[in-house]
This record gives sequence, C-alpha cells and structure tokens, in this order.
Amino acid sequence: MRDMDSGTRSQLRRLYNAVRRATRAPETERQHEFVMLRARLAYTIARHGLRSLDQLERLLLQVTRKNDARGYERFRDLFEAIVAYNE
Repeated sequence: MRDMDSGTRSQLRRLYNAVRRATRAPETERQHEFVMLRARLAYTIARHGLRSLDQLERLLLQVTRKNDARGYERFRDLFEAIVAYNE
C-alpha cells in the first residue's frame, strides 16, 4: 500500500471521513451508515485496484453484522491507523 498515488490516498481519506461520520451517527442509524460505507469501500477497492483492502472490507462486514458500538469504534481506530501509515 506504500506505492499509492495521491488520488488513491485522497480516496482513502474520504473513506476515513465517512467512517468517522458513521461512527458519530445516532445509534438507530449507525448500522445503515456502515452498510453504505461498505458499498463505498467495495467501489473504491474495485476502482483503484486496492486488493490489499479486501480484508478490511471483510472485517467491515463482520462488524456490521454484529451491530456493536464498540466494534464500530474499533473499526474506526483500525482505519485511522491505516490512513496514518499511508501519509
């Protein structure tokens, strides 16, 4: 993932901002926000060929199925670490 161009990094930042917004959503809407985020992540992976993020997409699926507030926050923390690594 170190060889990403600036456009791909911008996409990753946009996804991270969406993760942050979804985490802050009201509890009744949080699962829906993360389901929509999964669709955006899948599109970004396919569009930019970021197969290294496939595991992240699978993890997001598991988190969404459990619908646990702590799981959402842990996912956000993991995504934040990925973004920081690629800066």
